[in-house]
Parts: sequence; structure tokens; C-alpha cells
Amino acid sequence: MFSLRSSSALAVAFLAATTLVAPTFAREVTHAMGVTDVSDNPQRVVVLTNEGTEAILALGSNPVGAVQSWDGNPWHAHLTDLLKGTTDLGTELAVDLEVLATLEPDLIIGTKVRQEKIYEQLSAIAPTVMSETIGGEWQDNMTFYASVLGKDAEAATALAAFDARTKAIHDALGDQVNEQISMVRFSPNRTRIYYKETFSGLILDQIGFKRPAAQDKNEFAEEVTKERIPDMAGDRIFYFSSDLNDAEPEANLADWLADPLWNNLEAVKAGKAQRVSEIIWNTGGGIYSAHLMLDDIEKIYGLASTRK
Repeated sequence: MFSLRSSSALAVAFLAATTLVAPTFAREVTHAMGVTDVSDNPQRVVVLTNEGTEAILALGSNPVGAVQSWDGNPWHAHLTDLLKGTTDLGTELAVDLEVLATLEPDLIIGTKVRQEKIYEQLSAIAPTVMSETIGGEWQDNMTFYASVLGKDAEAATALAAFDARTKAIHDALGDQVNEQISMVRFSPNRTRIYYKETFSGLILDQIGFKRPAAQDKNEFAEEVTKERIPDMAGDRIFYFSSDLNDAEPEANLADWLADPLWNNLEAVKAGKAQRVSEIIWNTGGGIYSAHLMLDDIEKIYGLASTRK
């Protein structure tokens, strides 16, 4: 027969055991796909976007799994050392769910624009939260990811430091900040003029640069043919193509840059058409890439580094 003392001891032991094994859901997180219960201090985080990977690394959280960097093998060079213990989960558009499941994550971070169709499968593996989209929204998304991870202060500090850099660059540029900046992406599949609602477009705007009238649009981009080359005009042109130096994109780029309409642009004739890294200015999409883009601007304009 159990005594009252032994019964009490068993009850305490049972409560202690269930406390150890049962997940503690402390918060409801509202996100692009609904509302999800998220544990108070997730430790095994999986991230399914390039910008999200950069964000959570900057917040001090190392993901157990992440999708490959675009044009990375599997990660961008500036992230390789930071992701040494991270498992490659395929791409943003083709997530390897079987490998993901073996990681036993306690939180999955993705984006509706990429992974809406597999949201239910992801949610069956672990609590999953999603941003609405990616790209120009990287700072808002970083703030959201921080709130999910309980790292609001870290995000505020990181974004304030980035804002301070853009202000310092604005001041150092002097009258050069009034240059009208054109941005173009050359690709064998489609060539686009990039407008203001892009990763690099919003950073240029944050610094204070102007855009040519034909590109002064709160939109993402527009696909163009060679007849539209005159719309690429600006005081300075930043353009990018694949960073991998593969034959097809390089041949395509050379073909566009040899066109008489391109060579007739005033910025081209003045030596102010500058090739920049597609990874840094476009596909990286997060805070590490953003700082590298600021490094590029400082070098191109001959400014002292504001890196701290």
C-alpha cells in the first residue's frame, strides 16, 4: 500500500518528468500563413530563405539547417565560416523535406512567396512561421524573425547600426548623393531594369541617391529588350549578371554591352557604368549582403570605410 508520502513523491516525480519532455509553447505568433504556437526559446532552427539565413546569423542564432545560397556551393563565400555546422536543405524552391525532418527542428522559418505550397508539410514537422515575401522587405522581415526568436533587442541594434552607416555615407558623398542611379540585371533568360522596390534599390534610397525619371517607380523591375536600352540611362549605372562566370551569361552580357545603344549612354561614355556582384546586390538579400553593398559604394565613390 502506498503511503501519502510516497504518493506525493510520485506525483512530484511525474510532474518533473512531464516538464522535461513536454514542449512548452509560450507564444502565439501571427504570420503570413496564420497563427502558430512557438516555443519560448527555440534552439534547433531551420531557415528556408537566403535573407532569413543572414538575419538569424546576425541575431546570434546558428541554424541547424538552411537552404543553399543562390550561386553558392552550398553557401555564399561571406557565410561559409558561419554555417560550418549547418545542413544543406536544397534550394528555396525545392526544399528537401526528408533531410529537414531528420534534423528534428523546433522552429522552421520560411516565406509564403516561396514555400506556401509546402506549408502544411513543414508544419507537420515542426512549428512553422512565414514572412509574406522577401527582397526589399529584408529589414521588416529581420525584425519579425527576431520577435519569433526572442531577439528583438539584437535586431534593433543591428538595424540601427546599418541605418547609421547609410547616414554616414550620405553625408560623406556630398553632392554625389544627387546622382541619378540606374540599375540593370543582365540574364540570358531576361534582362530587367530594376526599380526602387528591390533589395539594392531600397538601400540606394535609404542612402539618399536619386533615380532617373524612367526608373523612379515604387515597383520591383521590368523586363526589357535592347530597344529599351535608352531607359537604362542615368548619371551612374550599376549592373550585374551571374557571378559564376559561366559561358552563357557571360556571352549574353558581352552581347548587350557591345550594343551601340548601350555604348551611346552618357554614363557608359563617361566610365560610370559599373559591374557589381549579383550575389551582394541582389540574391544575398540580407544584412550581411547589405553591409557588403555599402562597402562597394564606399570603394566606388572613394569614401573612407564606415565599417565598425
